[in-house]
Amino acid sequence: MGVNRFRKAAVAASAAVAVVAAGSVGMALADGGDGGDGGASRGGGSHGSTPAVARQNGPVQAPALPGAQPISSADRVYTADQTSNTVSVIDPSTDRVLGTLALGSERLGGVLGAQYLKEVGVHGLGFSRDGRRLGVVSVTTNSVVVIDTATNEVVSKTYVGRAAHEGFFNADGSEFWVAERGRDTVAVVDVERGIVKKRIRTAQGPSKVLFSPDGKRAYVNHIGAAEVDVIDTGSQEVVQRIGGIGDVFSPDAALSPDGRELWVGQKKAGRTTVVDVREGRVLTVLDTGPETNHINFVTTPEAAYAYVTVGGLDQTLVYERHGAEPKLVDRIHDSGSTPHGIWPSPDNSKVYVALERGDGVDVIDTRTRRVVKTLHVGQDPQALVYVARSTPAATSGLGRQGLAAATRDVPVDVPRDAGSDVEATVRPVDGLDQLLFSARGLAPSTQYTLYGRRDGERTPLVDFTTDAKGGAPQVLVFARFTGVYDDRLVVQRTPAHANGTAHAAHKHSD
Repeated sequence: MGVNRFRKAAVAASAAVAVVAAGSVGMALADGGDGGDGGASRGGGSHGSTPAVARQNGPVQAPALPGAQPISSADRVYTADQTSNTVSVIDPSTDRVLGTLALGSERLGGVLGAQYLKEVGVHGLGFSRDGRRLGVVSVTTNSVVVIDTATNEVVSKTYVGRAAHEGFFNADGSEFWVAERGRDTVAVVDVERGIVKKRIRTAQGPSKVLFSPDGKRAYVNHIGAAEVDVIDTGSQEVVQRIGGIGDVFSPDAALSPDGRELWVGQKKAGRTTVVDVREGRVLTVLDTGPETNHINFVTTPEAAYAYVTVGGLDQTLVYERHGAEPKLVDRIHDSGSTPHGIWPSPDNSKVYVALERGDGVDVIDTRTRRVVKTLHVGQDPQALVYVARSTPAATSGLGRQGLAAATRDVPVDVPRDAGSDVEATVRPVDGLDQLLFSARGLAPSTQYTLYGRRDGERTPLVDFTTDAKGGAPQVLVFARFTGVYDDRLVVQRTPAHANGTAHAAHKHSD
């Protein structure tokens, strides 16, 4: 499934509108580095020898250099669960799921009604540097909900622009900057007042916002432009555009702990672009595999690594970062389907991976680079973050929504000439089953029908049309499936005379 190859890009940046001068760093950095990871990094070096993290007030947030504090019972791991509309809460000291925060009803329980007022499509996560605030972005209701991590209570809720996706808190935690894909803007949200203070125009389809450790720059990747925009947080204007990204569709990005490298994932193209943000140029483009999702970093005294989740392979790839071409050193086979969000612990001992179609979280031991435990979380986890805290966190306000039922994979019969790679998952939801089907290698731009089968008889469930490459990334059906059909599906080209079959809904995942 998709051989991964290294492909040196050596692409110089496109013309910059202006260049931000490297400023003095406002927090303790081990080597004076100036970049950072969405308010989560604390600096350090990834080239040559690896320095230790510098001392500072409060907990060090991951990804971090060696020497950060160990895992604590005050820490929390969170997942954004898009189908159950929950945030799952994990204690990383015990690797136990404490419960979920319900921000809305489970699909499809009332979410389409005219009187429904809660959140739909809980998807993105970001946190403040002190670990006291968690920002949750819902992609369907276009909202930012800010949660107090000590009490699990909602601090504010702000409705922002169309197709809001991912964001992060600024340096002092007073603002949450969120990418609005449908407006080509970044919304600056006042956390306490719950209002949009300003919008910053970007290239087409901004997807995620990350901040440098000194808080002076914000980095934005896009799903409609092959560039990274650099924003001066003082003037709140784009001051540099870094071109040469491997594809226009880039849902996620992450900054290395030294703040120098921005790794930008291209989901549809199956690539990851490595950008030197200090020099403003692309270093290389890696062929990481189909449905490349999220990226994060692990740094040990011996070496620095990047972990990349690849949904189409059900693997997390590990690259060694050594100042030259990143080297693929391991493939971690995840325990469930479609790895998505990923975050390490500050001490670099563990990595947590959200399993989008498996409703789980894999816990990876970074010493052995193997999955040591899998946790059952809310339905359809997307983003995942590790939040270090210096004071105890409450377990009050947590429920069990989204934790009751487990998903299962269903085999699919495909046409003999298709040579396709297909996958189908059944997930119980409120009163129905959610059937998620994906395929690669079917005939391009062709209509197919997905059938349920019972005692040799087939019943059409949905029609869908493949893209120009013969793919159908995410076909979504809500129906009664369990107990009605055999646990097997059939895919065939839609007969020319067929009509009346429901058309496919397309699920939003990054």
